[in-house]
Amino acid sequence: MDAFWTGPDFDDHELVQLVRDPVSGLTAIIALHSTHLGPGAGGTRFWRYAAPGDAMRDALRLSRGMSYKNAMAGLPVGGGKAVILADAARTKSPALLAAFGDAVEALGGRYITAEDVGVNEADMVAIAARTAHVTGLPASDGASAGGDPGPFTAMGVYLGIKAAVGWALGRESMKGVHVAVQGSGSVGGGVARLLARDGAKLTLADIDAHRADALARDLGAETVSANAIMDVACDVFSPNALGAILDDAGIARLQAPIVAGAANNQLARAGHGPALAARSVLYAPDYVINAGGIISVTLEYLARQSGGHCEVAEVHRRLAEIPERLTRIWDAARCSGLSPDAVADAMAQKLIGR
Repeated sequence: MDAFWTGPDFDDHELVQLVRDPVSGLTAIIALHSTHLGPGAGGTRFWRYAAPGDAMRDALRLSRGMSYKNAMAGLPVGGGKAVILADAARTKSPALLAAFGDAVEALGGRYITAEDVGVNEADMVAIAARTAHVTGLPASDGASAGGDPGPFTAMGVYLGIKAAVGWALGRESMKGVHVAVQGSGSVGGGVARLLARDGAKLTLADIDAHRADALARDLGAETVSANAIMDVACDVFSPNALGAILDDAGIARLQAPIVAGAANNQLARAGHGPALAARSVLYAPDYVINAGGIISVTLEYLARQSGGHCEVAEVHRRLAEIPERLTRIWDAARCSGLSPDAVADAMAQKLIGR
């Protein structure tokens, strides 16, 4: 592993644990950034990393992002994240999931896990057989929150995009607004469907070109290659895949006045927020706009812990607060001369006592 404690991604994390179980083949990293507001909450990612150091950086950055995300969403939980290092065959066996569940249980409730990239609702059910500190489980009925948090994340991003279009472009309707959507999976696809319903013009891209093409046919959208989506001249660029795409080269390619999407850690480094602002690009801080999923699974978990359930209507009420939160950040950025990411970071750090 890299000497992460001296690197830029280590931010005085409370716990960084390497988990190994040779019998099941499990190699995982669990990172708790802050439990100032409550147990660290954040999903588990199952991914094939090029090098172990990449997994460590992902865990550190994602867990810090969860601290900020949960604090800004007003949730009584801290920030944590786990990554499971997939082998070349991406083997995800019952034994591996059981071993991971045991690792979560061993933390005694300091970490609450849920779905993330590569991990689904069925995996959460399997992990829940070994620990109670898991959420994103199937809902008991149609009125209760639970299951895949992706649709809630998509709804929050959709509401955030509408707020950004109103704030930056002065447009109250999405009709005819051109949005380039990167990623057409659970979240990106959900965002695209919601925007299409409002009459937005869509350009879609995904590393799975067939998936993007199928969605485009359903929505009457256009597609470009995954490598070309950042070059599309549009009103909004919406990144809904993996992070760190807004680096020097990525920002130089942008032809959109707004960046608003669900991907975590979109800014490769802190300096890239001011770089967007210097180009007059309005940025929706990722951990503010994409909080819908964690809002859903946290409310689900808290309700279950108290023996009750959380209604979907309450989740949607919380999602409706995302546009107002973004607007406060943008207004403060305009008044202070700081970039929106810097304003949001300062707000989040104050909330978690940093």
